[in-house]
Amino acid sequence: MVETKIYVGLNDSVEKKQLMETEKYISVLRNVCYAYNTPFSFDVEEGGYIHESGEYTKETTLVLTLIDTDKTLVNEIAKDLCLFFHQESVLITEGIVRAYYVSETL
Repeated sequence: MVETKIYVGLNDSVEKKQLMETEKYISVLRNVCYAYNTPFSFDVEEGGYIHESGEYTKETTLVLTLIDTDKTLVNEIAKDLCLFFHQESVLITEGIVRAYYVSETL
């Protein structure tokens, strides 16, 4: 199975700071996934990165995880999140994972 992660920073691309509470961004992320009718999970992470200019930025990032999702759909979701969160870009990573379900009946 392929695990895809979309990393969306919350700092506005023009203002260079987070403009809304993190919960508002989470709500938007959920609504995007609901609109695409896709299974998902997400994490809220703190991190930093270096701009091409060499400037270092710290920010809150939402990391959306999708399992075995069509690449076209992944790109559509990523583009929507990039637009809605007013980002220059979002990062997408892909990796092969071994995934399985365990269940128990009482």
